[in-house]
Amino acid sequence: MIYKHHQQKVLRWIALFLIGTFLQLLFYIPTPVLSQNSNSCSNITAPLTSEEQTYARAAWQYFVKNYQPATGFTNSTGGYPSGTLWDMGNYLMALNAARWLNLTDQADFDSRLNKFLTTLNGLKLFEDALPNKVYNAATAQMVDYGNNPIERGIGWSALDVGRILAAFDVIRTCHPQYNEWLKGIVAKWQVARSLKDGQLFGATVLPDNKTLLVQEGRLGYEEYGARGYQLWGFSAPKAIALEPFKLVEINGVQIPVDTRDFKSTNANNYVVSESYILDGIEFGLQGELADFAARVLDVQKRRFDTTGQLTAVTEDNIDQAPYFLYNTVYANGANWATITDANQPYPQFRSISTKAAFGWRYLFPDNAYAQKVFDAVKDLRSPDDGGYYAGIYEESKQPNKALTGNTNGLILEILYYKSKGNHPLIASTSASVSTGKPSENASPSTPSNQPNSPDKPSENTSPATPSNQPNATVTTPSATPADTSKPTEVAVAPIPPVDSPQPSSNLKLDRPLTVIERRYAEAAWRYFQANYHSKSGLIDDRSDFKGATLWGLGDYLAALHAARSLDIITPKEFDQRTRHLLAALTKLSLFAGELPSRGYDTRSLQPVDYGGNPAPEGNGWSALDLGRILAALYNLKTCHPQYTAAVDKIVLDWSYLRVVREGILSSATTTKEQDGRYLTRVNPVTRLGYEEYAARAFQLWGFNVDGSTVGGEYQTTLVEGVKVPIGRRRKDTNSKVNQYTVSNPFVLYALEFGLDPQMRSLFEPIFQAQAERYRRTDTLTASATTLIDRKPYTVHSTITGQGESWVALGDDGQPVPKGRLVSTAVAFAYHALLPENKYSQQLLQGTTDLYNPLAGFYEGFYETTGKTAVGFTSSTNSMILQSLLYKLMNRQPLIRPTTTMKSPWWQAIAQGDSGRGLPNTAIQRTRLMSDTSGSYWVSGS
Repeated sequence: MIYKHHQQKVLRWIALFLIGTFLQLLFYIPTPVLSQNSNSCSNITAPLTSEEQTYARAAWQYFVKNYQPATGFTNSTGGYPSGTLWDMGNYLMALNAARWLNLTDQADFDSRLNKFLTTLNGLKLFEDALPNKVYNAATAQMVDYGNNPIERGIGWSALDVGRILAAFDVIRTCHPQYNEWLKGIVAKWQVARSLKDGQLFGATVLPDNKTLLVQEGRLGYEEYGARGYQLWGFSAPKAIALEPFKLVEINGVQIPVDTRDFKSTNANNYVVSESYILDGIEFGLQGELADFAARVLDVQKRRFDTTGQLTAVTEDNIDQAPYFLYNTVYANGANWATITDANQPYPQFRSISTKAAFGWRYLFPDNAYAQKVFDAVKDLRSPDDGGYYAGIYEESKQPNKALTGNTNGLILEILYYKSKGNHPLIASTSASVSTGKPSENASPSTPSNQPNSPDKPSENTSPATPSNQPNATVTTPSATPADTSKPTEVAVAPIPPVDSPQPSSNLKLDRPLTVIERRYAEAAWRYFQANYHSKSGLIDDRSDFKGATLWGLGDYLAALHAARSLDIITPKEFDQRTRHLLAALTKLSLFAGELPSRGYDTRSLQPVDYGGNPAPEGNGWSALDLGRILAALYNLKTCHPQYTAAVDKIVLDWSYLRVVREGILSSATTTKEQDGRYLTRVNPVTRLGYEEYAARAFQLWGFNVDGSTVGGEYQTTLVEGVKVPIGRRRKDTNSKVNQYTVSNPFVLYALEFGLDPQMRSLFEPIFQAQAERYRRTDTLTASATTLIDRKPYTVHSTITGQGESWVALGDDGQPVPKGRLVSTAVAFAYHALLPENKYSQQLLQGTTDLYNPLAGFYEGFYETTGKTAVGFTSSTNSMILQSLLYKLMNRQPLIRPTTTMKSPWWQAIAQGDSGRGLPNTAIQRTRLMSDTSGSYWVSGS
């Protein structure tokens, strides 16, 4: 009888189970869809670079260090054994990525996943329906958010369920042997209870211990969560639709915002980056969501453009109370709000999010701003190999040292997405995307149409017209796959290690940098960190343009030397970057087989014009740019002689037959005839100040360029009662191109070569006129050529130009109303050269705060408004580093004399005519001398 009673009891339980299962299926019949076949998961079409492998290994170490062997779970934050279903989804995505990126082998993967699924399958569920909102990762007990055990639990999160369902789909797709196990877990959960009226509903426990179902999700996350449900056959049509939303203008961009705000629903309607990033890398951005994502990225760029503050906002843990914040584009009626879940503001803790920066960088690989913000965080790793920190606080500029599975899991998932050629991890047919229209008319996303660069750029103009500039209409970057027209990045191997590398340059400095000076130097060097192409070894002339001239590369080499001499970078970094740059210089194609062309794409190393357009045959050469790189290479040999052989090999490959003619410097240009032919024309250079600078550099290498060196008669005009030079009186050319006077070449000459009597006669009136204008008008004046991020992109704030005083001109010679800038670089240089002068002191005070610690110094500020001129260039940041070095060298010229004339260059000259136009005799045509006025270089051997 006992046996029979037991048998009847078992049969009753089975009957009840079957009835319950039938009732659930009666209301919801899931129709799971496998997203892809497993072979696609291992199809790595874009292997990670060595740098990216470093990122991946660092992120995976978080999960290695925070693994709980008893449960197979991982800690949601470093050392804290707690985790939500969202955190578990992060871990599964990270585990899958680690397997295909070969961070772990199949045996370890299986061991981890088996333990994880075993524990997950046995979890105690809230009301026996769905997983609790949070569990103790070490014990698998239900807990509250303080990690305190709680027998009943605190409810479930439908968004978290959606997250883990998406992760389940990726696991069953890439590892089909786990499909049945996963199906069994999902079948055990009463997923239908989290769906109501086509929406997602979470559960929470009220103070009276009753359970309340609450609608979950706002625009962005709601759609993402619903797609996870859909992968397993559970439909939530209202949740996956975009409505209800409106468009709110923020920084000139129409941003989609959920109309259900905190005041009316007690739930935040925040706009953040992560939901769009997840949608993009997992499902592929389509329809309205693609446009919305582009807007959310663009508005963050616009904030950076306006304020100089790099912006990548999303929710993150932080390393201090209140420990978790939503850094938003918009929340509950406020732009750029940083809030808790209870809508309490904490603007002082707004941060640049590491995971958001990684996401935007790989989701929009051609977006210059995404690259910039990524560069700020890509090395933000814990020194104890604990993973990536969550971000950088905007206000303090200090790292947010919170270590989380969310940050590190998303980084791994993003890198796996990249390795698959930017293809979404979940097939596009697996989950539908709403194509519903906005509730308000949104302006269409159209590409901006930018003007071409000037037909005839002035001598020494950096690539000045970025091909994609922001305008009032949001542009929608192509997310996947990468544009096939994108130049192929060339990987250049550095030259072999040099013999006996020196620990530092052989310069003797009078004193170390002060604390404030070091801050300036580090800020200036950040430009060269943020705009470094790790494959090619080159630096962009300007941050918004992937191009370089020889002048810009000379700036970079000068900055390298200054940064090493000031101990801003280590000997190892200096050596690695120098060898990389020297190798890249050997790879540049030469115009007509003679000399480097005017511009190169910094990714492909292919010649381009000043607008960035391909110029396969090149577009001539600039004698001025050659002078800049020759000065920098000469100083590299002098101060770091271990690189002498490599430097001489580069310059001996070049032919100087046409650049030095009858003692003057000449540049080559190309023109296209009506019949389609390209003709080359070689003409003397005439740019005041620049010609004199380049000629002195050529003299260092033994060239006779007496016709271009400083000297002879100069035309002048009266400005502020001072006779200011406007050009050399000459008979070799009638060129009137670009007749204007600016400070840049004169201060650079003074820093590197000193002020010989003839150059001093030009330098002093140029400075005096600017000081007199300030005395008369109270307008700070540091006249220079600067590069900005909007039309006309290049501005010459002249002392005199086109016959007018204090006019701002574009490269086309046309006036730029209210376009005059106070140049940051020139202000630093004048103060270094004239530290006791009261006006130079005023200039420095007006410009020292014009920097972004993550991007470098800005070009300057507008005279009329005082607003910062947005733009970052190698030229400005290099001159600032050189100015700081000049101060520490007791105001000695930065170019130091060589101690040997037995290098390959001089030996080649001594051997006689090589057909390359080398100098006739193996002697320098300039020398360093000193008198009571200081030290300076003069003509003569």
